[in-house]
Amino acid sequence: MSNILTVFGATGVQGGSVVRAVTADSVLSKTFKIRAVTRDTSASSAQGLVKQGIEVVTADMNSRFSLTEALKGTHTVFLVTLPDFVTGAAPGTEVEHGKNVADAAKEAGVQHVVFSSLINVTDASNGRLPHVAHFDSKANVEKYIRSQNLPATFIQPGYYMTNFTNLQLLRKGDDGAYTLAGPTSAAKAQLPLFFPESDMGKYFVAVAKNRSNVLGKQIYAAADYYTPTRIIAEFQEVTGKKGQYVQLDQAVYKSFLPPPIAQEILENELLCEEPGFYAGGSLAEGHELLAKIGLAPTTWKDFLESKKELFV
Repeated sequence: MSNILTVFGATGVQGGSVVRAVTADSVLSKTFKIRAVTRDTSASSAQGLVKQGIEVVTADMNSRFSLTEALKGTHTVFLVTLPDFVTGAAPGTEVEHGKNVADAAKEAGVQHVVFSSLINVTDASNGRLPHVAHFDSKANVEKYIRSQNLPATFIQPGYYMTNFTNLQLLRKGDDGAYTLAGPTSAAKAQLPLFFPESDMGKYFVAVAKNRSNVLGKQIYAAADYYTPTRIIAEFQEVTGKKGQYVQLDQAVYKSFLPPPIAQEILENELLCEEPGFYAGGSLAEGHELLAKIGLAPTTWKDFLESKKELFV
């Protein structure tokens, strides 16, 4: 009989990647019966899962009872929480949602919680960068999960490669050349690039297949550390387009961002320079986990090859 894998955010980027990877894996597709938790079971994306034979349920993240019902009989949970600035919720809501799921998982006797986490930037920067709430919130959820002695593993996704395309961080000028602008040094900032749609699922599969070896661990998920200089150089190599990086004054950089999140995004970028996105953490363990099951992370060049039609 298959164990139940309950996936939060199953129609979103990270949860969707987990669902696709588990479904495609010859071992885990037999080990697990997927239960997808989504905010709207009537949405076309949710109905698409139903058509694949996946159980789709909804749960109120503010209600532990609702979450306990959703987690009944669950062996493994993949949990991703949404930042307050994305949902428009009051500050602290993301942390409360994560705690509610942790409490429900403990009550339901879940055997493995795999949480999409991040570092506490306020702590890692000794208070220099105190406004990166979407990092600190996830770190606080992780801290709570650990305090409840839940069997858990913490995958920390890197800097999304899709930011460069979806958010148009690489902007085409009238002369056909592309510019990447940011508040950090072209040679010093280190961005751990990660393709979430493809690779969160890969890392989850690797963690699920090595459960006993990764309990309690943080797995940093990214292809490599890339400076802005390297990002532009490989962009030019793959696309054949001209490119440049321009370092902006911090105030100028913030002026291009929505005021409510400008300081948070600025400090998120500054994090990549000092103390580092993972505060100096190595990507090696995550790469080794993937290699054990014959997988590898998507590189920046791989990503650009798959998106060349966007740079015409």
